[in-house]
Amino acid sequence: MTTTSTTPVSGVTFNGSSFNYTGTETAEATDGSDRFLKLLVAQMQNQDPLNPMDNAQVTSQMAQISTVTGVEKLNTTVNGLNAQFVQMQALQGATLVGSEVVVAGNKLTTSEDGKIQGAYDLGGAADTVKVEVLSGSGQVIDTINIGAEKSGRHSFEWTPSEGVSASNGKTFRVVAKSGTSDVSVTTLMRDKVDAVTTGDTLQLELRNAGTVKYTDIKSFN
Repeated sequence: MTTTSTTPVSGVTFNGSSFNYTGTETAEATDGSDRFLKLLVAQMQNQDPLNPMDNAQVTSQMAQISTVTGVEKLNTTVNGLNAQFVQMQALQGATLVGSEVVVAGNKLTTSEDGKIQGAYDLGGAADTVKVEVLSGSGQVIDTINIGAEKSGRHSFEWTPSEGVSASNGKTFRVVAKSGTSDVSVTTLMRDKVDAVTTGDTLQLELRNAGTVKYTDIKSFN
């Protein structure tokens, strides 16, 4: 004796009757199609001769189940492509390890040749630009007067003034003015990629800034 089990089908309705089905991915979508056809045949065999099923309704229901099956197959294909994309993204991301990048931030960094540096992006031309070097507590310990600058990205190097210890300089801020008006400034910092992680998005593990999204990288050096 062979025992068969049935699973309810949801969202399938024809000739005023509703049928329920729950399934997962392509295999169960195919099972749902088989069940639907069996139910349709049974309905047609047992229909009231005086009130037969409407041909247009049958055709509509057949088109509905075909569409559902097609969507399930498409979803499976898209999921497969997405998995391949994530793998490719991970391989490409691995090549970034060790690269120098520029990201938004205000930490002073030291290059391999010992230069203390930072960068900034001006939203417009400025008559005067100055960089204030800050201690760990946020106090101004040194100032770099840069002068006039055009809009766009600029970098600077900090050589501590006499009596100022380089180890005390932790962060910086930039004050830019055009006449008496402030010019918008985005502070930037150089960093190095130590590792990459993948998931919904590609993320980079930076030595100083921590974890950032790949899309947050301003440039690669």
